[in-house]
Amino acid sequence: MKPTSRPIGYWLRHLHNLIEAQFEAALAEDRLGRRHWQTLHLLHEAARTRAQLDAALAPFGTDGDGAVDDLARRGWVARDDDGRLGLTTAGQTAHAQVAARVEEARARLMSGLTTEQYVETVRVLAVMAGNLESASPTAGAETR
Repeated sequence: MKPTSRPIGYWLRHLHNLIEAQFEAALAEDRLGRRHWQTLHLLHEAARTRAQLDAALAPFGTDGDGAVDDLARRGWVARDDDGRLGLTTAGQTAHAQVAARVEEARARLMSGLTTEQYVETVRVLAVMAGNLESASPTAGAETR
């Protein structure tokens, strides 16, 4: 069967499931979930208030304070004097170790593709999403 004989919805769902499984495997060594990684990586970029962190993570759903609390229990995340969340020294070390495994997973995903092909794929998907969002006010409400 040719790949083009299946509809885009099949490939989107199939790829999503494969990416999720790939991330689970990459994060399993540290008993982390994808939300842990997203939180760890955002806080690696910059310290953030809880509201800023929640806003950055909103497109991916919510798990309440579970990931932040777990990362804090591990000693990887702490609040500064201004109440912002940031990575501790142990958190920076953990981020570097987990980032290496995440990068390996991304490299497998990108094998055989150029950066330009990836960028074009993302652009096309964004246009498709925009088309549907503009056609129906409720179609994109969950992603905003």
